[in-house]
Amino acid sequence: MQDEAWRKRRPSDACIGLAEADDMPTDGLPDAFAPLIEARAQRTACVVAQLGLSLDGRIATETGDAKYINGTDALAHLHRIRALVDAVVVGAGTVRADDPQLTVRHCPGRHPARVVIDPNGTIGARARVWTDDGARLLVFGGAPHLPARVERIPVPRGDIPTPQILSQLARRGLRRLLIEGGADTLSRFLAADAVDYLHLLYGRVIIGSGKVGINLPAAGALANAPRPATRTHIFPDGDLLVSCDFRDR
Repeated sequence: MQDEAWRKRRPSDACIGLAEADDMPTDGLPDAFAPLIEARAQRTACVVAQLGLSLDGRIATETGDAKYINGTDALAHLHRIRALVDAVVVGAGTVRADDPQLTVRHCPGRHPARVVIDPNGTIGARARVWTDDGARLLVFGGAPHLPARVERIPVPRGDIPTPQILSQLARRGLRRLLIEGGADTLSRFLAADAVDYLHLLYGRVIIGSGKVGINLPAAGALANAPRPATRTHIFPDGDLLVSCDFRDR
């Protein structure tokens, strides 16, 4: 279903500050934001994953070039999600490849806590995720000599079970999460049935080859493949959002 009201919004209209969100009914925002608003109001857990990808499902070229698959409207949407969650979670590979800030810059709101999954300790102290801007900083594992403000969650080297990540963050009061990247981290959360909502942001480009956005275990038969409830929104600049609801899977 296509939301005509969404199409008429300016990018700034989709970026309403946290104060306004607290006082606004959920039907006053795009449907894609409603679950996060409800979870925030009711203090319940909610895990949203997002992925920016090309029309043919790639997140980067074979050389790793991913700037910029999506336009400014999709970027505003991503920052709006960041402003509504307790924490944004990324894997070490995303930090190495993109050196992201993971802050809220394109709409009003507080920066979420930044969580890096780095059991092998590959992300050094100069990464921008560790910038001292008032946001809470956490790392699963972590390299030696990180800034003292980074909260370490001790884990053994290697893959960390997704339920362990969720439980450790919940103990620290971080229950509304955005799984922002990369594709491997997001795919592991999906495979573990740990994602409530998935936002796929399609840019108007066909790459043809390169890294695939989602890589899950083989379904074997289509009857076994997940079929989430979906809504499709078209941004004013032509990018697409496919919002997937996995709650009733």
